[in-house]
Amino acid sequence: MAKNTKPLTSTEEWRTLEAHYRKIGGAHLRKLFAEDAKRGERMAVSALGIYFDYSKHRVTDETIRLLVKLAEAAGVRAAAEAMFRGEKINITEGRAVLHTALRAPKGSSILVDGENVVPRVHAVLDRMSDFARKVRDGSWVGHTGKPIRNIVNIGIGGSDLGPVMAYEALRHYSHRGLNFRFVSNIDGADFAEAVQDLNPKETLFIVASKTFTTLETMTNARTARDWALKVLKDPAAVAKHFVAVSTNAGEVSRFGIDTANMFGFWDWVGGRYSMFSAIGLSTMIAIGPDNFQAMLAGAREMDEHFLKAPFERNLPVLMGLLGLWYNNFFGAQTIAVLPYAQPLKRFPAYLQQLTMESNGKRVTVDGTAIDYQTGPVYWGEPGTNGQHSFYQLIHQGTKLIPCDFIVFSKDPNRLAVHHDLLVANVFAQAEALAFGKAEQELRREGVEDRLVPHKTFAGNRPSTTMLMDELTPSALGKLVALYEHSVFTQGAIWRVNPFDQWGVELGKVLAGRIGPELESETEPELAHDSSTNALIRRYRKNK
Repeated sequence: MAKNTKPLTSTEEWRTLEAHYRKIGGAHLRKLFAEDAKRGERMAVSALGIYFDYSKHRVTDETIRLLVKLAEAAGVRAAAEAMFRGEKINITEGRAVLHTALRAPKGSSILVDGENVVPRVHAVLDRMSDFARKVRDGSWVGHTGKPIRNIVNIGIGGSDLGPVMAYEALRHYSHRGLNFRFVSNIDGADFAEAVQDLNPKETLFIVASKTFTTLETMTNARTARDWALKVLKDPAAVAKHFVAVSTNAGEVSRFGIDTANMFGFWDWVGGRYSMFSAIGLSTMIAIGPDNFQAMLAGAREMDEHFLKAPFERNLPVLMGLLGLWYNNFFGAQTIAVLPYAQPLKRFPAYLQQLTMESNGKRVTVDGTAIDYQTGPVYWGEPGTNGQHSFYQLIHQGTKLIPCDFIVFSKDPNRLAVHHDLLVANVFAQAEALAFGKAEQELRREGVEDRLVPHKTFAGNRPSTTMLMDELTPSALGKLVALYEHSVFTQGAIWRVNPFDQWGVELGKVLAGRIGPELESETEPELAHDSSTNALIRRYRKNK
């Protein structure tokens, strides 16, 4: 990230935005649309098959101009170019940040410590493709000679959220003769329910852990090995029913997995950015190598757009700037992601890690405490389910919640009536949020005076509508990369490192201390706070 000596909130660009907010922050979308008949068409960007309508945001042309100036002054373009070149911009861990290299075309060159990493990326993709084809066509068989029918991905964090999101999103393209399950939680119920109706003779486990020491993943993996060997008996069977996504060949081998079936990735791939790497092996098996390549190609198109498009027409930059506008100037604390596409039901959960683990930081890259808000909370559910759940708060509650609506023009299931109603709902929700329903309108309709306050919708609730053609592998790649680069844009402006996650470490360390205390047959000597000590004693007594 760019180095800056002046505090962010003291920069001319930030101060100018503060003054601008005081001037237009209270403007209502009804007025903004009334004064500009072309606003709905003009404040939209069409790029890469995405129609990005941001006209229902509480912004003017001047707002966008000032936000773009902030991004330019923050060095977003230079920071992005440094990332794509392979510079070690993850300064706290001394690493390059090259999830973009995972979708780089053959023949390109990206150097890390003097080595072109692109050939290594494609070598792994080729091995993944070969393995995926064998599982899909039945030529990869289990220990007893039966073909594989069940694939269980065991991982956590980015090793789970990306694969399960992509599988659900692209299930329409998946091999229907194969069953896919995903296990992440160390809660035994997660594993037990995933395998309850599976036959070990027909089941393949993908164990995804870079170090092959991740507590949750390896606990589940050992349980899976025990479960399989109860039926298969022979320890040699592990090599035919388990493969690894890891870089630790020693631990993989000790587990019983043939290292020929270990698919590697690199320390310049962060977990929450890893679904396009070997972590996506289950995705490739599900949708096939060609569709996986189409997903990579979609992400690559967004990469190039992010690098080259002018900021005022740059989808990730616009998305990042709009989120920053509400987060830092309106005091909005959350962003709702509302895909009107049931296959994207896990997309908000995927984004939670991508956004909040990246930009949930309290110090700048140089360790200075921050005196402004950084990453907002991301959450959401697919429409129309959410309309019967939390939309009440968005429409009439006291909190300002900007919304991202995602919708597709075509329905691959060809249930036209369903799809027209679905799309009607998303357009209606965006309209209702923006314009609401005023008291005068209700009174003209003859609504009783006592009910008018309850039925009034203030409106002026901002939203982006992203209209795409169809949810294809390419479209999913574009969507994921869009949010990745939006996160990057915000991180560059906030001067944080979006690529470390020290905040997840302390809990792991403490769990490592508490675990043996819970398991000990003799009463342990406890040295925690009084609350934790009491909880440990009560659990030990009741378990």
